[in-house]
Parts: sequence; C-alpha cells; structure tokens
Amino acid sequence: MNNSVGQPLSIAVLVSGSGRTLQNFIDLAATNQLPVKITAVIASRPGLGGLQRAADAVIPNFIVDRRQNPDLELFSRQIFQLCDDSGAELVCLAGWLSLLQIPLRYSGRVMNIHPALLPSFGGKGMYGHHVHEAVLAHGCKVSGCTVHFVDNEYDAGPIILQNTCPVLDDDTPDTLADRVFQQELLAYPQAIRLFQQGRLHIDGRRVQTVPLP
Repeated sequence: MNNSVGQPLSIAVLVSGSGRTLQNFIDLAATNQLPVKITAVIASRPGLGGLQRAADAVIPNFIVDRRQNPDLELFSRQIFQLCDDSGAELVCLAGWLSLLQIPLRYSGRVMNIHPALLPSFGGKGMYGHHVHEAVLAHGCKVSGCTVHFVDNEYDAGPIILQNTCPVLDDDTPDTLADRVFQQELLAYPQAIRLFQQGRLHIDGRRVQTVPLP
C-alpha cells in the first residue's frame, strides 16, 4: 500500500462492543490528527454502542450477525464484501471478537489491537477483562497493547508496534484496563498513520517500519 501522504486513507471499522476505539478514530479524524475517512462500520450483532457512534457521526453502518451466520467462510465473505463496497483500503478491528477468514486481496490490509503484549495473553477467549485478570494473576510488572496485522488465527499476525505501561501493586482488572486503554488510544492511530504513509513492510513474521524519504 503506497497511499499518498496527503491523501486520507479509506478505512472500514469492525466493532463488537461499545465503540470506544471507533470514537477515538472519529474524534482524531475530525481534528485532522488522523488522515482517514471512515467509509463503513460493521458490527457483529445489533444493539451495539459502536453502531450508535457510527450513526451519530453519519457513517454508513451495517450488521453481520455472527449468531445468524454459523458458517465462518460465509460470514467472512459478507464482511469483506461490505468492505469492498465501501472502498476500504484498510480494515481496522476495534474490539471485534469474531474470528475471520482473511481473503487474499486483504492480506496485509487488516489490523487489530490487543490489550496485552503479544504473544503473551493472546488467543481464543483472551479479550477484555480476561486479559487483564490473567496479567495480574501472573504477577506481571509491565503490560500494554499490541497493534498487529490479522491472519486467520486469533492474535497471531505480524506485530506492527507495541506500547507499554506499568502494572501497579494495587491494580485491579479495571484500573489496569484503563491504563492500557490510554496506550491503545495512542498506538492504534500511530499504526494507521504508518500504513497511510506506506511505511509498513511485512517480512515474514516481522513488520519493518520504513523511514520517511
């Protein structure tokens, strides 16, 4: 992807929850701090806060209910057809909880953020407070978030960047989650900016950040 530095990047955002990460994108784009145009928001079930945030921002929004689409291939095909229709250059998972089959045409064009330092505390069932509870249970002194490209396994794609934060002795899952989320608000937009600038090069399991010319 060699998007012009001055040209906004068209992105589709996939949500399964309240849409706080989506709102961060909306707010940053509105103040020209994130060079994107959100062309579609896709939710994995009805009634999600992320759908309301999209509607409030007058962003086209859609529901592909995972519960009504037990076939993973068909479910994924519907998702990426909507992404195609929206003209998305990049697909951003923002609290998205469903496994996807990534079409070849979207290889290296789907990102996710995970609330821990992968490859630790990732995989199926490791989302939300489950992650922070596990970090505390293991006595970790540092946590953080990981932005990575998405492949066909949970939390297994090449890592783009990671931000860290301390784990305090009196932390609860809630307080740790809040501190990690503050890093997510910084890390995900930074990864998108690097993609928009054409500076991310995938080399096997590694993502290299190419310097600006």
